[in-house]
This record gives sequence, structure tokens and C-alpha cells, in this order.
Amino acid sequence: MLTPAKLLCRELFVKAKGVFFRQLNFYTAEMKITHYTNLPTTRFSGEVVKNVEGCVAIGKADGADNFCMRVFRIEPQGFTPKHSHSWEHEVFIYTGEGKVFCDGKWSEVSSGYIVFIPPGKEHQFINESSEDLVFICLVPAGVNEL
Repeated sequence: MLTPAKLLCRELFVKAKGVFFRQLNFYTAEMKITHYTNLPTTRFSGEVVKNVEGCVAIGKADGADNFCMRVFRIEPQGFTPKHSHSWEHEVFIYTGEGKVFCDGKWSEVSSGYIVFIPPGKEHQFINESSEDLVFICLVPAGVNEL
């Protein structure tokens, strides 16, 4: 049985034949509680990315309509691709230490650091240490989740 706390409503205005109609979409949202190491991961390794694993911690499949939370693990001597795109990133360094490239310079980061990467800025993460670098990365809904 759905309780009012579990039943959510999405109000949309749909244009049909030149007239706007109010449409209500009802759906259930369930809380998700799990350890990130229990989630399926995708491994990335090649010329432009090396020894990186990523997973979608919370995304569209979970009913998250505004953001996607991803967790990345970069093994020692690994790196993400150097790239840019039209959306921002919010990053929290969970454990380990490494470097992040943004605004044309490298900055050292470690457990507890936060990083904001504005849209259009070339960026990259690299792990030159002997331990894994694990970070949480938020992106807006609508972009590739992983």
C-alpha cells in the first residue's frame, strides 16, 4: 500500500495541438541505502584513461531526477581522461590522495577535499600514490551517468 510519504507527484505541462494541458505523473520513490562497494562497476583503461573504476551510486534508475552521484576509484598510477564538457562537477575526495588538473594547473587533493569544476573547464584526476584514490562526483541529470 502506498502511503502519502511514498507517493510523489510530478506536474508537467504538455502542449498538444497548440494547447497546454496539465499532466500529473505519480510515481513511488524508495529510499536507497547501500554501501558503494556493493554497486556494479565499470572499468576504464586505455590510452587516455588508466586503471579507473566507476559506478552510478544514485541515478535516474533510482528516481533521481536532478543529479547523478557517481563514485570513482583510481588505482595507483591511474588517471581519468583530460577532457571538458558543458556541465559542472561537484567532487568530494573520500579517501586517498592525488592531483586534479583544472584552470591550466595541477592541485594536490586528499581525503576530505572538495573540488568544483565549472562548465567548459578542461580537467583530469591522477593518482601518483601507492593507495587508491576514491572520490564522489555529482553531475546534473540528462548527461551520461557514467
